[in-house]
Amino acid sequence: MSGTLYLVGTPIGNLSDISDRCRAVLEAVDFIAAEDTRVTLKLLNHLGLKKPLVSYYEHNRAASGPKILARLQAGESCALVTDAGMPAISDPGEDLVRLCHERGLSVAVVPGPTAFASALALSGMPAGRFCFEGFLSMNRQSRRAHLASLKTETRTMLFYEAPHKLKATLLDLFDTFGDREIAIVRELTKIHEEVLHFTLKDAIAYYETTVPRGEFVLVLAGCA
Repeated sequence: MSGTLYLVGTPIGNLSDISDRCRAVLEAVDFIAAEDTRVTLKLLNHLGLKKPLVSYYEHNRAASGPKILARLQAGESCALVTDAGMPAISDPGEDLVRLCHERGLSVAVVPGPTAFASALALSGMPAGRFCFEGFLSMNRQSRRAHLASLKTETRTMLFYEAPHKLKATLLDLFDTFGDREIAIVRELTKIHEEVLHFTLKDAIAYYETTVPRGEFVLVLAGCA
């Protein structure tokens, strides 16, 4: 009998957000597939757990994925985790889930914190309809093409962004969408959690004199 792949949501900042079910599943599985084993080891230490860890991330998924599948087919159970939040959302875990479904392997979910949903709720922006766009490409041409495809999108849009790319992304957003409303949410659930409301023009001016720090979720107004 084959084992089960558990998609386990982990805290996005505050370790107190860990659920009892998350703890129980991490304790029960045979091994854990982690985006960064060092980050997951800190979580396991916080929970007082010891568990075999294997690495599974963007640049090794082609090699690591088949090994995880083989162990599942042999009857072992595995928890898939990212560094923070839900695996398989803007994450290479989606490939592993698809392969499991194609092979008839069991997949279960243990819900946990998700940055984009938390940011949307916190932003006060229209949340009845929205679209999650994840991380924009590092390539400027691809990034601009992605944004151009959203020019007439009427739903609230959400993007993930790193601090070193924030200023360039804000400029690209302004060039594509004009001076729209944006909520910039950073460091969710952490000590420096912050929500800033701007127009894109004002956001660009603000970060000319303020160094971006932390992880960001950008919540952008849709087309009127």
